Amino acid sequence: MTRRRSHPPFRRAFTLVELLVVIGIIALLVAILLPTLAKARSASKRSVCLSNLHQIGLAIHAYANENRSCIPYGPKAPPPTATNFYPVTGTVTSLISLENGDPVGLGLLLNQYLSKTPRVLFCAEPDQDVNADEELANVGKAQAQCDYFYRHGSGGSLLAPPTTDHIKLGALGNNNDGLPIRALVMDANFIASPGLAVFHVFTRTNHKQRWVNILFADGHADGIANDSGDYTVNSVGAIYDSFGRMLKAFENADRDFK
Repeated sequence: MTRRRSHPPFRRAFTLVELLVVIGIIALLVAILLPTLAKARSASKRSVCLSNLHQIGLAIHAYANENRSCIPYGPKAPPPTATNFYPVTGTVTSLISLENGDPVGLGLLLNQYLSKTPRVLFCAEPDQDVNADEELANVGKAQAQCDYFYRHGSGGSLLAPPTTDHIKLGALGNNNDGLPIRALVMDANFIASPGLAVFHVFTRTNHKQRWVNILFADGHADGIANDSGDYTVNSVGAIYDSFGRMLKAFENADRDFK
């Protein structure tokens, strides 16, 4: 007697329509999840940026404790040139070293207070490619800048240096609007006029200009929405007022202090 060989039950394969439906569902889920993931990633980078500013705040306070309560200030601005981005001693700046390599502004913290963590001077969410290591390597050799504006003596003029009335951490005084000076460091959002390209000045912004992180004199850092553009410095058509607009951004932060 011959035993009949049993066969496994027939398994029906996916039809083309079913396969397309599955692919469509997956694509829909990806489309729903990607913006959420992007927002989560952006929020995480903003948190890193806030942490950077907090560390800068600790460094500024340590500096002040050892320098007669003064925040980092100076050195004296070099003679003006077409490529010098620090024309007046004490003006708002994102520079960390001058054309001759001397540290300036927040760069004065690098030798001691930020010597082990120099990259905190660079935002975790820049909108343009920024080579932080290259910028840091220029300190001591050439002009270099970080990703943050520093309220360097509360100066905002292209010609007239400010007084030294606003460099004592515990007594920064009032701003031009009569409000207490509170903001010291913030994300640099600078829209460069096309005419500045010849001087190697280009647009440099962070967080897609939608958000700005700010360090206040009391040491805390906070994020503020930039929906109205109050924290974006647009130099188009106002090249010579760029420093004044940087200072105004800080005064807006004094106003929005929480």
